[in-house]
Amino acid sequence: MLFQPTELDQVRLITIERHGDERGSFGRTFCKREFAASGLASEFIQSSTSFTRQAGTLRGMHYQRAPDAEAKLVRCIRGAIYDVIADLRPHSSSFMRWLGFTLSGTGDTMLYIPPGCAHGFQTLEDDTEILYHMSCEYAPQSASGFRYDDPAFGIVWPRALTVIADKDLAWGQAVAVPQTA
Repeated sequence: MLFQPTELDQVRLITIERHGDERGSFGRTFCKREFAASGLASEFIQSSTSFTRQAGTLRGMHYQRAPDAEAKLVRCIRGAIYDVIADLRPHSSSFMRWLGFTLSGTGDTMLYIPPGCAHGFQTLEDDTEILYHMSCEYAPQSASGFRYDDPAFGIVWPRALTVIADKDLAWGQAVAVPQTA
């Protein structure tokens, strides 16, 4: 795997290195030793998928507060998304900045999102599926988020919004979260 730094502190774009032959290819999507050597969380204790039917659907912006703050490893396994990460860590060099990445089921990239960053995405194709690995179990009492159109960030989404959950529309504005390891 190739770990590429981004403009957001501790956020990594990870490229799967594939080895191919006449049968197809093989590539690792996780290695505890390589993640630890890169200074990233190396224990993922929960995995989840999300399937979205319609292009233009927006999910986010979500994170978990301490003590249940989580690192996420996100990969699109079918379709395509515009994935957004927003840094809410007050002691981070990239505090209150955001970045967007295009991930697709035909690509070999994934995103590492550290604790204290919010995450959301907009589907670019119908029938899109995302695979998540999280460093903590989901804790509803620690779930938080902010509106996708919060002026504090000014996130530019690539297409018109077609579907968004009432829960995501009900979030308030972004707030800083305590720095986590």
